[in-house]
Amino acid sequence: MKKFSQEYQETLETGTKNLLQAIGDNPNRDGLLETPKRVAKAYAEIFSATGERQFDNYKLFPTDQDSDMVVVADIPFYAMCEHHLLPFFGTVSVGYVPDGEIIGLSKIPRLVDWAARRPSVQENLTALICSEMERIVHPKGVAVHIQSRHMCMEMRGINRPGTFTTTSLYKGQLKTDAFLRQEFMMKVSGK
Repeated sequence: MKKFSQEYQETLETGTKNLLQAIGDNPNRDGLLETPKRVAKAYAEIFSATGERQFDNYKLFPTDQDSDMVVVADIPFYAMCEHHLLPFFGTVSVGYVPDGEIIGLSKIPRLVDWAARRPSVQENLTALICSEMERIVHPKGVAVHIQSRHMCMEMRGINRPGTFTTTSLYKGQLKTDAFLRQEFMMKVSGK
């Protein structure tokens, strides 16, 4: 987990106190006394990958099975919308066609977690996961599919609870081969 410097810790705590006061609450009441410290600690975890330019926690393995697609589906994630700093959450499915190397399966959910731990929008999260898979594995093709709920749509604004947003991005063979895209979507949807 990211550790904030003392200066950033204090800035977050003061900002949280100011926010509580600005919305009309009393930051000195019993229930809120420790809230600024808790918020700073939570943000250190939630935004732990902010500023990191690439995912480095992986290992590749050689394979001669370079024609079959690998799919890890329904990886849960939690992220924060960069527009309102409200959560969005759901599942990510990643598929790729290896080209001589594969990544350890557990590293794909770790990549998703890493990508989600920064302020973002779903479209950019989709693109970041896809580009990191391309950079790391150099596959013949890659696909990323995200389905999520956005609290900025459910708690405020349009106020539509249970609304899902879906984004997909395809590169290489998964972009050019309709059969592979269909196979990916069947594996993702479980049909």
